[in-house]
Amino acid sequence: MNSAITATASDRQDRPAAKPASLADKAFSVQQAFTRIATPGSVHSLRAIAEEAGLDDATVHRILQTGVGRGVFEQVGRGRYRLGTGTARAGLHAMAEAPGAASTHSTLVALHQATGGLALLYVLSPFGVGRLCTDYAIGDRDPAEVGMTAEDIVSVSRSLRTGASGRAILAYLPQKIRDRVLAEEVPPTAGPGVIRDNDALATSLGEVRRMGFAIGRQECMTGWDSVAAPAFWDGGIMGSVLLLRPSGEMPEDLRPMIYHTRRAAEEISQLTLSPVTPTG
Repeated sequence: MNSAITATASDRQDRPAAKPASLADKAFSVQQAFTRIATPGSVHSLRAIAEEAGLDDATVHRILQTGVGRGVFEQVGRGRYRLGTGTARAGLHAMAEAPGAASTHSTLVALHQATGGLALLYVLSPFGVGRLCTDYAIGDRDPAEVGMTAEDIVSVSRSLRTGASGRAILAYLPQKIRDRVLAEEVPPTAGPGVIRDNDALATSLGEVRRMGFAIGRQECMTGWDSVAAPAFWDGGIMGSVLLLRPSGEMPEDLRPMIYHTRRAAEEISQLTLSPVTPTG
């Protein structure tokens, strides 16, 4: 396998930076503290935010109050805060630099042609903690061949605890979000290979961070195996690339499948590092 495609390790995860010095550094440190401790819509005390940011309460209070006036934070009750709608609007503008559909689709087509499997791109859902399939390349295969109903696809594919593509994303999310996902019920229509035990699932996430990929054996669907690799956006987890093949067609030696899947994920990750030239 190509040694240039390196394992994606745990240093991709968010870590507190050195203690901020300037006022600007302190303001950004407070905002970044939310991304490390907050789950969507969660509310936190001033003290918890200050501890995560490594700042004193008075400084954090001034920053939060300024941010409330600008829509960056929202105050919910006395001394409790959450991220505001201004942060969401900033995220939407940032998404304009995400890779274009044409670029990502060509990568999926190349993965399909190299492996003969179904190539899919999943992205982290902005609504709740889940994933959405945004593009795929399946060649001449009939989508009905997958053998799942629309209800199955929504319920099973949404959960990040189900399947290689979900675990490839979940492994790089903050611990609080991982705990929230592990508290979910396993979708009843999941495949027989789904990892139901939370300790085993947590162990598998560590393996994903160490190796840079996930392998699924009939996790989402009976009779289908998979390989998935994480895709990043400016160092943060964006989604995952999934290679899906019938169990009987998946080779015993998975190294070529892993190589091509990881290569596709890294190509998509590289696309996010450069501005996208508008077309049309």
